[in-house]
Amino acid sequence: MQRAADGVVPHADVVIEGRRYEAILPRGGAGGAFDQVIDGEGCLLLPGLVNAHTHLAMTLFRGAARDLPLERWLSEEIWPRERRLTAKDVYWASLLGLAEMIRGGTTACADMYFFMDEVAHAVEETGLRALLSYGIVAPTPDRIDPELKKAEAFAREWEGKGEGRIRTALSPHAPYTCLPEVWQRTAALAREIRVPIHTHLAETAEEVARIRTEKGKSPAEWLEELGVFSVPVIAAHCVHVSEKDIEILAAHGATAVHCPTSNMRLTCGIAPVHDMLKGGVNVALGTDGAASAGDLNMIEEMRLASLLAKQRAGDPAALPAAEAIRCATVRGAAALGWGKELGTIEPGRRADGVLISMKGPHLCPGYDPLTDLVYAAQGADVTAVLVDGHPLFQGGELQTLDVDAIRGRCRRVARRFR
Repeated sequence: MQRAADGVVPHADVVIEGRRYEAILPRGGAGGAFDQVIDGEGCLLLPGLVNAHTHLAMTLFRGAARDLPLERWLSEEIWPRERRLTAKDVYWASLLGLAEMIRGGTTACADMYFFMDEVAHAVEETGLRALLSYGIVAPTPDRIDPELKKAEAFAREWEGKGEGRIRTALSPHAPYTCLPEVWQRTAALAREIRVPIHTHLAETAEEVARIRTEKGKSPAEWLEELGVFSVPVIAAHCVHVSEKDIEILAAHGATAVHCPTSNMRLTCGIAPVHDMLKGGVNVALGTDGAASAGDLNMIEEMRLASLLAKQRAGDPAALPAAEAIRCATVRGAAALGWGKELGTIEPGRRADGVLISMKGPHLCPGYDPLTDLVYAAQGADVTAVLVDGHPLFQGGELQTLDVDAIRGRCRRVARRFR
């Protein structure tokens, strides 16, 4: 069957065998008996969306914090609340985030937080795919060993769990919250156990100025000097990166994760996505946590990423719809270590997919499905979500979660934080 130039195959039957796509055939070409048939008439089947940077349990703080710059937002609003969290709070809030992501078409995420065993249990039960890591915060020497032990124990324990749907990483929180020894030891450990590093990088101008004053280098230059880029790195935000920083990220095969909604909410700035892509950096998309982003809607992040890239570059051709979709799918899959198995719909790939109805009035008349997906579609247009061929959302219902019970529990927990 001939594929269209944009990669869209019209009027196709897609066959799944076990956990993988088996065949893509002309409509009506998939004869025989099947265990299940999902009607996709009038829908677009998209590779599963990948949220490459989030903090699932921060759904509990959605709408709770005042509108402040990042450092005040963290120190005055978020960190005091987080100190009161229990393991069970994180479990239920993570389930809430997972339910929201599935409903919006996300099939994989990279999550960094604490009480990560509870997050992993939630992911395992839900059926989603995830790269998980304990967020290391060690600004003083006495915190280094305890934090690294927690991070290592979690990474070793959960790698490959959930029938291979769970992978792990090591996550020093940021250059301004971790001492040099933390970064050096984390990089060595990541090499030893063969996991990536997931961190925040160059999120605000204040962060970059502070590191330059203290180290005489940009955050990216400093981490390169410490050997951090000797392993795969997922660097969230990368808002204030220089031309040299972009060269460093590209040279080491690092991923920059653009989080447009969160960055706008906290007035961090607009990441130079167009420049990073031109410079050879793998750019993925993420929501960050719901406390700053408001929601975990990856369709919205695609739209905003494309629009902001055009504004920053002064070029309407910057980050066109098809490339925004790649950032949310195949580039995100590569960032999480599943680049050879996810991100496209073709025989042999893992059957992670999202069925999106194109029947709504906001998607009519329908000249170009990819343009419509990025600039007009909504999370509510998602009709089915599959991971490893298993439906997680279908017929308007989550298949692995009791969302009413989750909402009720999270509302009760939230009373403590009002």
